[in-house]
Amino acid sequence: QVQLVESGGGLVQPGGSLRLSCTADGSIASFSSMSWYRQAPEPRNLVAILTDGGITNYAASVRGRFTISRDDAKNTVYLQMDSLRPEDSSTYYCNGIFRNGYSLWGQGTQVTVSS
Repeated sequence: QVQLVESGGGLVQPGGSLRLSCTADGSIASFSSMSWYRQAPEPRNLVAILTDGGITNYAASVRGRFTISRDDAKNTVYLQMDSLRPEDSSTYYCNGIFRNGYSLWGQGTQVTVSS
């Protein structure tokens, strides 16, 4: 059973940057897409998605500030977050959709943007 583990969250000042990582204990090539969601407080909202074909899409609120990318050699998907705002504070979750449609979630990592 593949698991996804997020890391990289923390406390950052407004205008700062963080890079979140989502590492799979198996090949991320098994996924047709990988995404980042955030939850503050309900529901989980899509932040960014990266398909296996390299297509990306972003929520309007983060477009131009966040970048999703992958490193297949490290089985890791990243979310680079720049120009962070207090409203970006949330728990961020990694999600992978297998080619058979099965959805897998990580445990989440907390991001707090505050001075």
